Amino acid sequence: MRSQCGVSVGTFNEALRLLQSRGLVTVKPGPGGGLFSAEQSPMVRLGNSVLALDAQQSDVANGVRIRDALDPLLIEDALWHASPADISGLKEHITAMETAVGTAAPVAFVHANWRLHAAIAAISPNALLSTPTCWTSSRPTR
Repeated sequence: MRSQCGVSVGTFNEALRLLQSRGLVTVKPGPGGGLFSAEQSPMVRLGNSVLALDAQQSDVANGVRIRDALDPLLIEDALWHASPADISGLKEHITAMETAVGTAAPVAFVHANWRLHAAIAAISPNALLSTPTCWTSSRPTR
C-alpha cells in the first residue's frame, strides 16, 4: 500500500496511526492479519464529526452553541456525582477564569473556560455527556 501511494514509511505509519486513532481502521497482526476497515461506534462517529469541523468561525460558533445547550445536563449530572475534591478542582478553574478577566487576558480566559468544561465532563459517569471530544475538540486553535 505504501509503495502504491508513493509515500515514505514514516508518512504511511503516521497516516495509519491517525486512521486507527479515529477508529477508521484496525490492524491485526499474524497470519490472516492485515489492515481492515473498522466498524465505527456511535461515539467514534460523533468524535470524528467534531474533528471534521474546520476553523471557520461558523463551525466553532455552532460547536459552542451545541455545548451550551448540553451544559445544563452535564452540569447537573456532574454535581450529582462530584466529590469534594472535584468541586475544589472546579473552583480552581473558575479562579483561573477570574484571574484572566482581571488581567484582561482573553486567550487565557478561553483556555481556562475550556479546561473548566473538560473537568466538568470528566466528573460525569455518563459516557455520552462526558466524552472529551464533545467538550474539547472544537476549541479555537488560537
